[in-house]
Amino acid sequence: MFSWMGRQAGGRERAGGADAVQTVTGGLRSLYQRKVLPLEEAYRFHEFHSPALEDADFDNKPMILLVGQYSTGKTTFIRYLLEQDFPGMRIGPEPTTDSFIAVMYGESEGSTPGNALVVDPKKPFRKLSRFGNAFLNRFMCSQLPNQVLKSISIIDSPGILSGEKQRISRGYDFCQVLQWFAERVDRIILLFDAHKLDISDEFSEAIKAFRGQDDKIRVVLNKADQVDTQQLMRVYGALMWSLGKVINTPEVLRVYIGSFWAQPLQNTDNRRLFEAEAQDLFRDIQSLPQKAAVRKLNDLIKRARLAKVHAYIISYLKKEMPSVFGKENKKRELISRLPEIYIQLQREYQISAGDFPEVKTMQEQLENYDFTKFHSLKPKLIEAVDNMLGSKIASLMNLISQEETSMPTQLVQGGAFDGTSEGPFNQGYGEGAKEGADEEEWVVAKDKPVYDELFYTLSPINGKITGVNAKKEMVTSKLPNSVLGKIWKLADCDCDGMLDDEEFALAKHLIRIKLDGYELPSSLPSHLVPPSHRKSLQKAD
Repeated sequence: MFSWMGRQAGGRERAGGADAVQTVTGGLRSLYQRKVLPLEEAYRFHEFHSPALEDADFDNKPMILLVGQYSTGKTTFIRYLLEQDFPGMRIGPEPTTDSFIAVMYGESEGSTPGNALVVDPKKPFRKLSRFGNAFLNRFMCSQLPNQVLKSISIIDSPGILSGEKQRISRGYDFCQVLQWFAERVDRIILLFDAHKLDISDEFSEAIKAFRGQDDKIRVVLNKADQVDTQQLMRVYGALMWSLGKVINTPEVLRVYIGSFWAQPLQNTDNRRLFEAEAQDLFRDIQSLPQKAAVRKLNDLIKRARLAKVHAYIISYLKKEMPSVFGKENKKRELISRLPEIYIQLQREYQISAGDFPEVKTMQEQLENYDFTKFHSLKPKLIEAVDNMLGSKIASLMNLISQEETSMPTQLVQGGAFDGTSEGPFNQGYGEGAKEGADEEEWVVAKDKPVYDELFYTLSPINGKITGVNAKKEMVTSKLPNSVLGKIWKLADCDCDGMLDDEEFALAKHLIRIKLDGYELPSSLPSHLVPPSHRKSLQKAD
């Protein structure tokens, strides 16, 4: 393990788990500054692709970027998570949010305008200054003392409109700004309204700006309570078809369906579905602090690979330029031949086609440069990045794994995340195997008379039925043998290979739980243990 890791690890042992994230952060910063940054500077990477990373980019909390057309509920979604208003918040059926708002933690409530925000070294927004005053006048940071924001920050984006007029009137490159954020955030949430699935041209361009960040994208189909079940199926299918035309990935995007605001549901038919989907989305968001180090490492690897490919492209163009005459003609020829050059470099250096920047964008950018001022290939800079990708990254991954096991689980807390974590309204409470947990009477007893009638038709001997006879009844459920085997194991409390009337009733209850779509418990909960077997199990314990 290399030297900086030893120093950082020693500090961690003395200071405890609180310094764990700083250990990884320091390692990532050191790798970037020593290995990747020199290569980027040598070949003008920052002018073509992305500005240099600063300390705040490594130190900042996980960020979530919300993107969607106007009136899809982006700002309402943030308020739903925080359970309070934030400075600069405006909600309405018409386009209301016309700015990028970074919602972050602060000891006191207030807001900071864009021009002041991009000169603050503690905030990861300094490089946004390149988008000029037209953007900075529509960018602000909203700070408030909210528990949720202690773990994550949320970026609210302007509602996307359709039509060329809106695109021009922004005064800045909207898609470029989105791409800048996409490279630095941990999650990109695309919001859709169940009543408004059309993807406008600008929204389509915005989604394409997330190229290479597909692993960060999640989709939320909001306001789903405003349609009935049959309509919801059609809306979901239409959404997947529309997204398939815009996002070219072989994997199906994860879509969360629900109504993400604190108002009564208009249609309660799918309440259970909405609750399950909300919990899945919450779990995904809550895990972000724990996965922040891995995400930053992953982004650094992607950046290093792109920087390496960029160096090969720039140095090749430099090598092909004539020393005296015909420079302009050669430049035009090389730009037009860029797709062929990509293929040649792929073969020569064994590089995947997916690591290359988009041809059209690169051609447009190269028009503005003098190729003779580019640098020739510097093998030592390439070797430094290769060495980082080949060995240093593996060591850092081991360090991250060690720290994840030694640190307590970091989860987002507060706001809506606490609303369903405790009490009778957490997911599954009082349902499935958890039904009857709060009741004094055995929950199976209410249906036992029906089960007893079946039991006595199965020829019990000395008050018990054999496994063969029990199987005849259990297989009528049409559940697979693997599931029925687990049910048998849970129901046969005394492990004698036979079932008495209470054990049989329990087996039928567990079958019903599974047929209702719930999961079986890994071990039998105490409230499901038949009354006559409770004392014997307590003695065994």
